[in-house]
Order: sequence, then structure tokens, then C-alpha cells
Amino acid sequence: MAADRTAEQAWEALARAHVALMRRFRADFRGAGVGMREYDVLLTLARCPYGGARLCELNERVLLDQSSISRLVDRMAAEGLVERGPDPQDRRGTRVRLAGKGREALRRMGPRHAAAIRESLGGALSEEELATLRDLAEKLLRAQGAEGSGERADG
Repeated sequence: MAADRTAEQAWEALARAHVALMRRFRADFRGAGVGMREYDVLLTLARCPYGGARLCELNERVLLDQSSISRLVDRMAAEGLVERGPDPQDRRGTRVRLAGKGREALRRMGPRHAAAIRESLGGALSEEELATLRDLAEKLLRAQGAEGSGERADG
């Protein structure tokens, strides 16, 4: 019974911290030309091997919840942030890749967002606590059947 209450308290604290951090990070993106969801897609694409990802792969890798990745990618393509092209491994498929405007948005926002993360987390936790937090979060992901490079938390 005490373990149940502790689990509930841990979940509530984690959820509240997540909401507070996401509010802080969203504020950093105001007026940036891209929102957090777009930035998440751009960063995910930049980290993908083979010069991009299929929509299903992208949907598995983005950090933020995106119920319709296809519509988001369509909007981003219309804005020149990403481009769609044939998949060299599967001619029936389409790969999404970074476009020049998307690379520029990453160059512009990347350092700013990384600094906000360092300030928000590093300002509150020691290096050892950050490593423990990372390890615990990865353990929770594994317990849910999710891998760190695949399915991830939503926002």
C-alpha cells in the first residue's frame, strides 16, 4: 500500500515537472518561426541515418506526441522546412528529409534550446543527479517496452 502511494506521488511529481519544463521550452520558441513540434521533427530527421525517414519511422522517433505526423510534415513541406522524396530502398515509399530552411531553423534554434535545457535541468540538478534521472527514465521506457531510440514520451 505504501509503495502504491509512493508510485502515485512519483508519477505526479514527474508529470508536473514535465508540464512545467514544456511550458518553459514552448516560451523559448515563440517568435522563432518554428514551434516545438516542428523543431522535434527537424531534429529527429537530422539524427536519422540514410538521409531522412519514412513517415512511420518518423512517428516512432519524435519526442512529442503528434497524432497526425503526415499533416504536420505536409505543412512543414509547404513552408520549405522538409522535403519528400523517393525511398531508395523501397520505391513504393517516400522519405522525408531536411530542406535548407529546416537546416537553418535547426542552426538558429538548436543552441538556444540546448541552453534552455541546460539551464532548466542543470540549474536544478547536479551532474550525478542528471545521470540518475537519465538512467531512471531509460529504465521506465524499457519497462514499457519502448526503446530510447524508438517510442518516446509525448508532450
